[in-house]
Amino acid sequence: MTSGNITETEQAVLDEIDEKEIDFLRLQFTDILGTVKNVSVPARQAEKAFADGIYFDGSSIEGFVRIQESDMRLVPDPDTFAVLPWRNREDGSSARMICDVYNTSTGEPFEGDPRYVLKQALERADEMGYTVNAAPEPEFFLFEEDEEGRATTKTNDAGGYFDLAPKDLASDVRRDIIYGLENMGFEVEASHHEVAEGQHEINFEYDDALTTADNVGTFRTVVRAIAAQHDYHATFMPKPIPEINGSGMHTHISLFTEDGENAFHDGDDEFDLSATAKSFLAGILEHAPAITAIANPTVNSYKRLVPGYEAPVYVAWSDRNRSALIRKPAARVPAASRIELRSPDPSCNPYLAIAVMIHAGLDGIEQDLEAPDPVRDNIYEFDEAKRDEHGIETLPSNLGEAVDALEEDDAIAGALGDHIASKFVEAKRQEFEEYLIDVSDWELDRYLETF
Repeated sequence: MTSGNITETEQAVLDEIDEKEIDFLRLQFTDILGTVKNVSVPARQAEKAFADGIYFDGSSIEGFVRIQESDMRLVPDPDTFAVLPWRNREDGSSARMICDVYNTSTGEPFEGDPRYVLKQALERADEMGYTVNAAPEPEFFLFEEDEEGRATTKTNDAGGYFDLAPKDLASDVRRDIIYGLENMGFEVEASHHEVAEGQHEINFEYDDALTTADNVGTFRTVVRAIAAQHDYHATFMPKPIPEINGSGMHTHISLFTEDGENAFHDGDDEFDLSATAKSFLAGILEHAPAITAIANPTVNSYKRLVPGYEAPVYVAWSDRNRSALIRKPAARVPAASRIELRSPDPSCNPYLAIAVMIHAGLDGIEQDLEAPDPVRDNIYEFDEAKRDEHGIETLPSNLGEAVDALEEDDAIAGALGDHIASKFVEAKRQEFEEYLIDVSDWELDRYLETF
């Protein structure tokens, strides 16, 4: 794009910047591990950013490039423009746009950009005649801060699932978070206290998969910023407290045809699921171990994925209970027919997680895979023999096993591309090795005086 060649959408953003007297723009992108990064520029640089991009040093970003090939270019997506709700005029008003990353030497999209990986998945779906909708349910904890402003693991309340005040002391925080999200264009459906003390969930409406992934990063940023204004620390760590429920990010997904029909719906089927939906579902089950490395990418993720705390462990699907990996939620109208993958947690990179879900499902469609029968009993109550009888396998039990599964699955590793697959595996191997050689407080408490 050359200077002066500004689209209507970009001009609308420039007009809004002037109208709302925006002082700074945060140009955001996401590294391979899912951390949101940003380059802040004066708002007067917006037209230049649209026309020429903004250059930055990619060698400083986790998993991007080596020092000798460091120059990268950010190209903002005008559709993602939003005013940040927690800044006021006295501090200087700020807005953000999410960017695509380009390689300056080739002028092509950078293969290590997670947003590009998701776009590639959506292109594959488009070539097969589908668009993809997704809706995540990210959960989080609110913890008190100590005198120095550092996070503790002391929950801010003693509430439980759907509790009201006075047990749910965070209703005001959730209200302000919702206001902030709505100011940034979110359509919030509901919010409530979750099962564990200090645990919360705010649901926003489904959208196309790219917008949804963008929204997850924005959601995490808004939640943390507004919680901090209330002197709380918000964390999306999957399992911050032992022996209680962890935080998940159940993800609903569906395909729509070119004429706008839900490709997952079949009113004549017992479960209202089409053959396409069942093959897509079967693809996710087939590739579930490798998906787990991306959807549950930390050592801590596997403290959540254990039986007994409402997190899925078993590779199966059900239309009735939540002990299976995939659930078929009830749908009031045909357009709402979808499947829900219950394993992801909110520490994942949303672009990569949704991308591998899409590739796995599309692989199931291309191979015409058949879904197994749904399991309607509580799988947590099955012994090993009964699980074998139903052909139910388990997800990887730790990060090391999950990374092994990813390396062995050519379809999922290939979906990430060589660059991200190799950098991701390298980073996660190192994380798991560091975990294995560490000595925890639990070990000291149990063994130090015993032996």
